Amino acid sequence: MGERALKIPRTNCAISWTRREFLRSAAGVALGSAFLPSTRRASTLSRTKKVVVITFGGGARDQETFAPEGQENIPHLMREFIPRASFFTQVVNRGILGHYVATASLATGVYETINNFASLPPEHPTVFEYFRKDLKRPSSDAWVVAPSNGFNRIGESTHRSYGPGLGARVVLPKHLLKATLSKRGTDYEHLLRDNYETPYYTPELGGNEFELQQLESILRLSADDFKAHARTLSSPDELSVYIARQLMRHLAPSLLWITMHDIDVAHAGAYSMYIEGIQRTDRLCAELWHAIQTEPEYAGRTTLMILPDFGRDADEDAGGNGFQHHRTGDALSRTTWMLAIGHGIREGVVYDRAFDSLDLVPTIGAILGFSPSLAQGRPISELV
Repeated sequence: MGERALKIPRTNCAISWTRREFLRSAAGVALGSAFLPSTRRASTLSRTKKVVVITFGGGARDQETFAPEGQENIPHLMREFIPRASFFTQVVNRGILGHYVATASLATGVYETINNFASLPPEHPTVFEYFRKDLKRPSSDAWVVAPSNGFNRIGESTHRSYGPGLGARVVLPKHLLKATLSKRGTDYEHLLRDNYETPYYTPELGGNEFELQQLESILRLSADDFKAHARTLSSPDELSVYIARQLMRHLAPSLLWITMHDIDVAHAGAYSMYIEGIQRTDRLCAELWHAIQTEPEYAGRTTLMILPDFGRDADEDAGGNGFQHHRTGDALSRTTWMLAIGHGIREGVVYDRAFDSLDLVPTIGAILGFSPSLAQGRPISELV
């Protein structure tokens, strides 16, 4: 009977319950009030409230993360984050499972249908446009740090009531690095690799005077200093986190969105590199949380949200490729999780109820005080 049960296709609810049990049994993890709602609730919010969002492309499966055999890969999430966070075990993505289009959907609150491999803006208003238009915020107050494959257009939509001039400013760290190089040197190849999933669609990396202007006037880094520091890094996501920290230090945007991509090396088929990507993402999330706690403009006033854009295929699905891809659209590919931590967030609470990935934008709107009127999700009541 047990062997047959293992072959039953997993549902969203089953995945959610399993994640709860993994967390309950995790050694060394104390989950606050044992999964009961705590008394800490969101406090009155002010104009100084800030939100940082971390998404990562190429979601990791439970067996390499929250399952007992995978918890060693995410020590920061397990021991530093979850005991102090609200953790949602069932975030469902019903859209297209491509990294750019899925991230665009997260950022608009509408399931976008744009070409995943084309450099196109979202069709619906982004969270950045709602934030800036409703609250009359300057362009310096909303930023995206993202991988370079098409993400340069994610900051603002083509919607006629929003669009040009109202979006986030976007930094593409690979483009910044390329702009500092007279030629593409071997010292930086590991930082400039752009697309693991479909290399044939990889655009030529840019890099021009605009990137150099961003580097020097906004981030206050000389080209030589930036190149020297980049040489010490091991991955594109490390470069992104470095840039994000510079933005936090010099501009302190109220809405900062960081997209990581190292885990998506799984498409190359190397399991060891996939595991390294998970471990690195875990560490980099902790580095950003540390920055939030230590930067004066962020400490005590920031909500951090961490979530994958979607999952990966199950090993037992004959139509998939296990950890390598996300092609089947099964429950494991579509059921992710979200962690929220920081100002006003309940600590050590795990929620099993399902919510849609489109609920992210309305939730950010409720926290910061703007109305994403065209988004299709709803605010997550446990966070607002």
